[in-house]
Amino acid sequence: MSLSPRFIAFILAFLISLITTTFLAFVDGVSKGMLFVVSIASFISSFFLVLYTIDILVFREVNKMYRTIHKLKMRDFNMTPRKKLIQESNPMKTINDEIFVYVTKKQKEIDELKKLELFRREFLADVSHEFKTPIFAAQGFIHTLLDGAMEDDNVRERFLKKAAKNLDSLDVLVKDLLVLSQMETGDIKMNLNPTDLRLMTTNIFSRLENIAQDRGVTLKVKPDDLHEVWVKADADRIEQVMLNLIENAIKYGNEGGKVIVHFTEGKKYIEIAVRDNGPGIPHEHLNRIFERFYRVDKSRSKEIGGTGLGLAIVKHILNAHNTKIAVMSKPDKGTTFSFKLEKAYTSAANDFNEAEAIPHVNS
Repeated sequence: MSLSPRFIAFILAFLISLITTTFLAFVDGVSKGMLFVVSIASFISSFFLVLYTIDILVFREVNKMYRTIHKLKMRDFNMTPRKKLIQESNPMKTINDEIFVYVTKKQKEIDELKKLELFRREFLADVSHEFKTPIFAAQGFIHTLLDGAMEDDNVRERFLKKAAKNLDSLDVLVKDLLVLSQMETGDIKMNLNPTDLRLMTTNIFSRLENIAQDRGVTLKVKPDDLHEVWVKADADRIEQVMLNLIENAIKYGNEGGKVIVHFTEGKKYIEIAVRDNGPGIPHEHLNRIFERFYRVDKSRSKEIGGTGLGLAIVKHILNAHNTKIAVMSKPDKGTTFSFKLEKAYTSAANDFNEAEAIPHVNS
């Protein structure tokens, strides 16, 4: 049923005419002819009066509101252009619904902007803190040398090495921030090629052998009989992912513990899991460990080193590979980071292997 001005005016005029005629029927001396004339006259006058009132004073103003909203933010409404709002079955409800949609979307945008503003403030505070530590340390060593300690050869060499170490840490931090920024803006593109993760993991174990030996950590790949693990990936970026996860497992796990890289082969994907048997990550921290500069144990993280950006970079690299990283952890049981990568077909892997003549290492 259409609620156009004419329909509403017709209904109201009919009711007014009916009520007027009914009352006059009870008056003595009123003939049927008079009742007919009165009913017609009241109907016509009421119809045009109500039509003018609704159409001019109500519907046209509603149409103006509708057109104004339509011009202001047409994309915010899920609607198609209409000539007149009065063609709707219920125009007041239509405009009310669309205003509600508009307000809801704007409120979401405001909430998102508030979150971004909070994130910006936290990020600036974290960056300032991370930069402040190595800069102030290097500045202190250099000023001490300039104030007279330069004459002592032993002090000079020791302070210069400490200043250089802090500046190296600052350089790593800046590079990680640059990589993370490029990842988020999409400036770094993934170059996907067949990559042997089994060989890559063995090479990473060799690079981290000294760190593992210092902590008495055993490094192992499982299953033992899986000598090749070919996936489609950007080798350099996935190596960065594996290096970060394995190094974290060594550093934050228990001394004398184990770090296991486990490969599970599926029909289309290879699941990679990096597992340690360390103290684990408290449940309340699991949802935040991939945030920039977030540290579960800040005092211990400072002792071990690192920029606090590693897992954030890992997350963005894997997102660029159209996959996600998952984490499972139990107190005193250890932590497992896992993700999936698309398998490289055997023929493609063999062609790539022959072309590049990559040696295979079994362990």
